[in-house]
Amino acid sequence: MKRFFYVVHMKARIATFILLFCLVPVIGQEGNPTGTDLPKDSLDTGAPLIDSEYLEDQFYVGFSFNLLLNQPEGVSQNNLISYGIYMGFIKDLPINPKRTLALGIGLGYGVNSYYSNLRAIQNGEDFQYIILDEEDSYKRNKIETHLVELPVQFRWRNSTATDYSFWRIYTGFKLGYVVGSRSKFVTSEFKDSFYNTDTDNFRYGLTLNIGYNTINFHVYYGLNNLFESDVPGPDGADLDMVPLRIGLIFYIL
Repeated sequence: MKRFFYVVHMKARIATFILLFCLVPVIGQEGNPTGTDLPKDSLDTGAPLIDSEYLEDQFYVGFSFNLLLNQPEGVSQNNLISYGIYMGFIKDLPINPKRTLALGIGLGYGVNSYYSNLRAIQNGEDFQYIILDEEDSYKRNKIETHLVELPVQFRWRNSTATDYSFWRIYTGFKLGYVVGSRSKFVTSEFKDSFYNTDTDNFRYGLTLNIGYNTINFHVYYGLNNLFESDVPGPDGADLDMVPLRIGLIFYIL
């Protein structure tokens, strides 16, 4: 019970930090939306203001279908149910005069679920993994992770100071830290749910976002395993499954 309240407390602190991080750039621009001094002539003539030093600071929300590569023999996954949801804010740092090239550094929160027939069983402080047979009747079997994420991007776009609809290609990587990981097995008569500490808490992988305007295609390829390196699977070999997430991401200025 203490562990449960500790995790809830940590998630509340993390959510508050993310909210404050996201509000800083908004509050900083309240007095002057363009972030520059307003020419007196433009105020006198009523001419439209053009901010040549615009930034593509963005909130983002996305979802994905989650795959696990390098699955042990006999393990199968329900990819249509396995999902990821993530959101956050990215600070834009242009690196050329036209502002079509930039770096992006952000902070976000993500939830990822992986449904499969690989069941985790808790034995005291240890965990055992078995493969559920087709004859086994169950409703759900999954492992779910909650993590704080730090996306870093190299950004190309054909945007201008007056055009808010543009093509973009954002490549980079994403760091993450798992703040909670849970295994759940549910049948019509039984439910087993517990915190699973076998997952690797430090996450890192490559990202690619391509799209136009608000809607963009998103890919994340994990560079480390979902589980710790010494976690044995049903056949005794290490569980070396690597996450691959494919979905959509929505950028909101």
